Amino acid sequence: MDVGELGEFALIERLRHALPAQAPAELIVGIGDDAAVWRLGDRYTVATTDTMVDGVHFVSALTPPHDVGWKALAANISDIAAMGGTPTFALITLCLPAATHVRFVDALYAGLRECAERYHVTVAGGDIVSSPIMTVTISLLGMAASDCEGLPVLLRRTAATAGDAIAVTGALGGAAGGLRGIKSAAPLPGGLRALAQRQLRPASRVDAGTAAAMAGVRCGIDVSDGLAQDVGHLCEASGLDAEIRAGDVPVDPALVAWYPDDALELALSGGEDYELVLVAPQEKLDAVRAKLDVPLTVIGRMLETRGGTVRLLDPAGHTLKLPASGWDHFAGRGHA
Repeated sequence: MDVGELGEFALIERLRHALPAQAPAELIVGIGDDAAVWRLGDRYTVATTDTMVDGVHFVSALTPPHDVGWKALAANISDIAAMGGTPTFALITLCLPAATHVRFVDALYAGLRECAERYHVTVAGGDIVSSPIMTVTISLLGMAASDCEGLPVLLRRTAATAGDAIAVTGALGGAAGGLRGIKSAAPLPGGLRALAQRQLRPASRVDAGTAAAMAGVRCGIDVSDGLAQDVGHLCEASGLDAEIRAGDVPVDPALVAWYPDDALELALSGGEDYELVLVAPQEKLDAVRAKLDVPLTVIGRMLETRGGTVRLLDPAGHTLKLPASGWDHFAGRGHA
């Protein structure tokens, strides 16, 4: 069997079992969530890493280098946000073909710097190596708040309970629609340019993540692989089933305008929206909603059954077929 047959998430589990079973007490969250968390003295560090590869996550011939830099950092910031943390310091590794023009690298770093300034992140160092393919790898550290007992205040995939409402920030599917537009049209008409920005310059919902954590929400994930698949990750981690009401999913209006027949499917499976899914009792989500400057829409609930699966319901309550799963690096489902 090769890794293509195994699939990304089964490979992660295989690698998890290849490592020592015991971890030091300082490790609060290990493999399997959006980021790792460990205790350092009386503070809690949140850490994540992510890689963007030319031809997989972006196409250098089609993507402005400013946007490559922005998105590389924003994707990592979203992982910190999905834990309820605040990003702080980043390390950058560039793998560059020798023929890469210096202007491309300058522009990439200009976009990265713009994102860092927007989210108050300091680039503290990194590495540069020669490579046949351009890649940008970022390791990002952040901090988690503590409660009155000194324990970390976190959003965890494992923390959903039966009866919890499932809510999502913002609107979904814009990034997938933007990617479709980038591939199909140049130059882009006005409406498609707005969708393209959702793909090229995603927002990271740091304020929503910290507000949720401080309001007592304890379960969350960011929408990177696709809404249905990411809710599925919560189900697997929490050991529960979930239902999503198709009619309540907030679909990007520009996506509906340009791709009406495919809008819901793209919203459910497209990925890379980097909105947050928050799972908690309704009253806690209501408290969070009052503190946000983006919409927070309840789209479903966690069930008492324990199959680790997601059901999609139409307005009449009938089960619909879920679209093909979202992002998987080794299953032939990609974005570039």
